[in-house]
Amino acid sequence: MTELMILLLLAVLVGWAILHSVKKAKRGGGCCGEREETVKRVTVRDKNRSHYPCQVRMEIGGMTCENCARRVENALNSLDGVWAKVDIGSHKANVYCKAAPDKEKLARAVQEAGYVATAISETK
Repeated sequence: MTELMILLLLAVLVGWAILHSVKKAKRGGGCCGEREETVKRVTVRDKNRSHYPCQVRMEIGGMTCENCARRVENALNSLDGVWAKVDIGSHKANVYCKAAPDKEKLARAVQEAGYVATAISETK
């Protein structure tokens, strides 16, 4: 009887450990916390570069993982007439705009996402 109780307890512990590891694997991680879900990407419908005559390059401070980069990209892509691609390796964002870029608005979107636009420059 005691052996049966021990086996049952072990089975419950192993089951809990497996369930816990599967749930943990589905979550984000890195600097943003192990309990935080991976940030879903905001998609831009118009990805035709010819529709975006203006381009801005932004240097972003405070990003340390892919979730950080996705948050910045989502904040910028949520703006009308903006399509952004963020590179965590270089800590830069290439921002394509359909109209003349409002640098303050772009910087504010980055700031509201929790990061800092350290430099903004227009490119051709």
